[in-house]
Amino acid sequence: MQANGTGGQEPEPEPQLSCRNGESSSSAAGAVHSNGLLSSANNGLPSTESPASDTSTKKKKRLSQSDEDVIRLIGQHLHGLGLNQTVDLLMQESGCRLEHPAATKFRNHVMEGEWEKAESDLNELKALMHSPSAVVRMKFLLLQQKYLEYLEDGKVLEALQVLRAELTPLKYNTERIHVLSGYLMCSHPDDLRAKAEWEGKGTASRSKLLDKLQISSYLPPSVMLPPRRLQTLLRQAVELQRDRCLYHNTKLDGGLDNVSLLIDHVCSRKQFPCYTQQILTEHCNEVWFCKFSNDGTKLASGSKDTTVIIWQVDPDSHQLKQLKTLEGHAYGVSYLAWSPDDTYLIACGPDDCSELWLWSVQTGELRTKMSQSHEDSLTSVAWNPDGKRFVTGGQRGQFYQCDLDGNLLDSWEGVRVQCLWCLSDGRTVLASDTHQRIRGYNFEDLTDRNIVQEDHPIMSFTVSKNGRLALLNVATQGVHLWDLQDRVLVRKYQGVTQGFYTIHSCFGGYNEDFIASGSEDHKVYIWHKRSELPIAELTGHTRTVNCVSWNPALPGLMASASDDGTVRVWGPAPFLDSQETEGLTGTECYSMDS
Repeated sequence: MQANGTGGQEPEPEPQLSCRNGESSSSAAGAVHSNGLLSSANNGLPSTESPASDTSTKKKKRLSQSDEDVIRLIGQHLHGLGLNQTVDLLMQESGCRLEHPAATKFRNHVMEGEWEKAESDLNELKALMHSPSAVVRMKFLLLQQKYLEYLEDGKVLEALQVLRAELTPLKYNTERIHVLSGYLMCSHPDDLRAKAEWEGKGTASRSKLLDKLQISSYLPPSVMLPPRRLQTLLRQAVELQRDRCLYHNTKLDGGLDNVSLLIDHVCSRKQFPCYTQQILTEHCNEVWFCKFSNDGTKLASGSKDTTVIIWQVDPDSHQLKQLKTLEGHAYGVSYLAWSPDDTYLIACGPDDCSELWLWSVQTGELRTKMSQSHEDSLTSVAWNPDGKRFVTGGQRGQFYQCDLDGNLLDSWEGVRVQCLWCLSDGRTVLASDTHQRIRGYNFEDLTDRNIVQEDHPIMSFTVSKNGRLALLNVATQGVHLWDLQDRVLVRKYQGVTQGFYTIHSCFGGYNEDFIASGSEDHKVYIWHKRSELPIAELTGHTRTVNCVSWNPALPGLMASASDDGTVRVWGPAPFLDSQETEGLTGTECYSMDS
């Protein structure tokens, strides 16, 4: 089949893959569309009297390679929309070819289910492939489709012949052949489609087959473009702009459907949690810690006033309402840890506290009050991922693993613990100690190893959800980001004032792209994970901000606890006029109290 046939009997010239740029393109109106569809002699367009024909015979400006690529990408996209006559006119006027004539024949034969012809086309395409051996893989995919279509049509003998005489001799992917042979037992086409996870005979499955053949990159793009290449490039561009947007904090849903391609992606800081939405004043002394539950529906805050308050997050208004008050922590509450399923909450006290409390969140009842020795200092705790065990310790050299009833399961002697974290493997516990380091401890085989070494005391640390990154608050140094796998310091974030107070920072936002920390200068600092300069400094607290927690389920909600006795809840701007926030710079995203 000719790609640019003249209708005569002369032999077809060798096809060219680039634009003809200035040559007469009257041959483009042959028996096959340049987009690969069968057509009448004139492709439904006017004859040589048309302006398009006049234009095509004039001398054209030579197109660059990038111009040719763009034309082909546009042509492929228009073809996908069914605008075939428009594609033909575009190719005719530009002097370009959408794909190689052999690829066009191959595409048509696949879509028409003419498998013998499609296999023959592969021999013609073999010389154009990056790897000629790839023809076996492509042939296997063709024969698999042929086999399934025979089975669906009830032609069991023909399908068996394909399996035995065509697929098996290829000696390719024998495991898949065994799976295919099992489909012979399917008693109904619906059963076949379900087990094979296949759309059935027709346009849908054959289009998917072509996509597999194109995506595999066996055919160079000069021969056949990868499927939906323009959409792929546009999606990549949008994702890159989103990644570079310092305030992007939402999931990109719906692919390109909900995105304007006419303007660059820019998020307004008004959508970012820079604004005070609520001030919680129920505590009557310094608030040392706050933490959202894992499902984001609750917030727990611990105070020097010896209470823990559990707050309920309204899913619609995102306002917090006091739910329960847990009392009796004689030394105050300096650390809180939610169990993985949010059923329990553990509260720890300051250095002189030898006890910890394990509370039932639903009932507000104390399940366990644990104390191994009056000489202990249990200031930190971390849950095992199984939710049935936890580890706890302090700076006086205690390091325990316990069950929900406070029974001691294991202990590690002489480890002065500042902060703890259990990794997702269920075996490794990370502990920062008084030697300015973080070590990994394995309670199963009783081994330990050094992971992070700092030059100053590590006051606290937290770990990202994927277990790869650790965020450290380092005395006199500020906030440091470490890669735990490569054991390297990634970034030192600037701006925060960090002395020898214990300040807890956090990962947060959609996909944990952001970092937030309190500071001794009464501010909350927010950084994009990849930028060392803060993108927001939040004011409103009047004393040291001890802890910041970002809601894991609501990326636009954050809370901070301060020595001023309040918990501030931060969210997007209230209903403000654009002029009220337009003048704020990236480092001046201050709170706007109601």
